[in-house]
Amino acid sequence: MKQREIAGQNVAEIGLGCMNLSHAYGHPLSEADAAKVIDAALDAGVRHFDSAALYGLGSNEILLGKLLKPHRKNIFLASKCGMTGVDGKRVIDGRPKTLRSTLEQSLQNLQTDVLDLYYLHRWDKSVPIEDSVGELSRLVDEGKIKAIGLSEVSSQTLQKAHAVHPIAAVQTEYSLWTRNPEIAVLEMCRKLGSAFVAFSPLARGYLSGQVTDKNALVDGDIRKGMPRFQPEHLQKNLALLAELKLISEAQQCTMAQVSLAWLLHQGPHIHLIPGTTQISHLRDNVGASDIRLTSTQLAKLRQVFHPKHISGPRYPSATQLEIDTEEF
Repeated sequence: MKQREIAGQNVAEIGLGCMNLSHAYGHPLSEADAAKVIDAALDAGVRHFDSAALYGLGSNEILLGKLLKPHRKNIFLASKCGMTGVDGKRVIDGRPKTLRSTLEQSLQNLQTDVLDLYYLHRWDKSVPIEDSVGELSRLVDEGKIKAIGLSEVSSQTLQKAHAVHPIAAVQTEYSLWTRNPEIAVLEMCRKLGSAFVAFSPLARGYLSGQVTDKNALVDGDIRKGMPRFQPEHLQKNLALLAELKLISEAQQCTMAQVSLAWLLHQGPHIHLIPGTTQISHLRDNVGASDIRLTSTQLAKLRQVFHPKHISGPRYPSATQLEIDTEEF
């Protein structure tokens, strides 16, 4: 794969979001099956692996610690703090003391002495962003993390944080059906020299064309509670896929590959971390690095998936209150 810079390192432009292995989309993979996915990712040239203290309430980091330890010198390893599981419940806590203790546990779980990139998973709005980032900067000074990232923040919050310590990356949902970063933060990342890491670049499977019925989702799948996957919204959104399908046929590739390629065309500072539990999908995703879309195709997709055409908000109202991103 082609490489792009993030946190002072050049890594393949498509990485692996590892949440799916342990969290959020139904039943976690067994360690043996997860090992097959990780091995396939490494074989395909993936070097950027993304986890978080929240995923599987720590089990995702523990899993990756076992599977990636033999490859640690050759990979780019990222995790997140500020949103963890406490007594089985998700808690947002950006206090410096909490961030430090979370990092210490993450290093132990991931079986490493230092993380290449460490994100504040959510800005705890009860704690000034300067205080949270200030503690992360001390962890950089101590050599426990190499770079600081933020997740789901506005351009204004990014600027405040960057004034305390350089922010190496911002991770936010970005895809054809979630274009919010285009309001301001994508450009602010470019101006500040921060990488932009797109999570859910396939819109949680929607852009692959394989998620057509909420009722087909297994118990424990977070999409069951997301507005855009409710029948009244999903049917409207599915109608938008017709043009994506036509372009994929013209390119002789999959709809997922076109969707990922479109994102890569939006700027050289953009990295993608699609998640998957299936090796065939992983290889398909990585193949998007070779897709070149025409200017006409890029413009057509931008028009078809204009935010005004997308039905439903991306998060339930309670979750929406927890994030800081600009919204259409």
